[in-house]
Amino acid sequence: MEITAAMVKALRERSGAGMMECKKALVETSGDIDIAMESLRKSGLAKADKKAGRIAAEGRVALAANGQQAVIVEINSETDFVAKDENFIAFTKAVAEAALANRANDIETLKAAK
Repeated sequence: MEITAAMVKALRERSGAGMMECKKALVETSGDIDIAMESLRKSGLAKADKKAGRIAAEGRVALAANGQQAVIVEINSETDFVAKDENFIAFTKAVAEAALANRANDIETLKAAK
């Protein structure tokens, strides 16, 4: 069966996986999108397992204070390229501000913050 761009696009929209991964999954499953989704899920779990052991040695530290309290957060990344990105820096600052605003003193409280 011929794998069309529309099929790859549909699988990509459903799965969030990369274009080439979607095409490969469709080729392996003869164009069956449901089976391709399951294949992508399984390969995603394997990739997540593989990445879990990697060290994130780069990152940023941000401080937020209001005169009575202060919060310091550290957010790590695997590369300095990411750590130097303006979006990553803004994210780190936003997390520090959220931790301060929500009086988060542990990661679970911070995760629950809106």
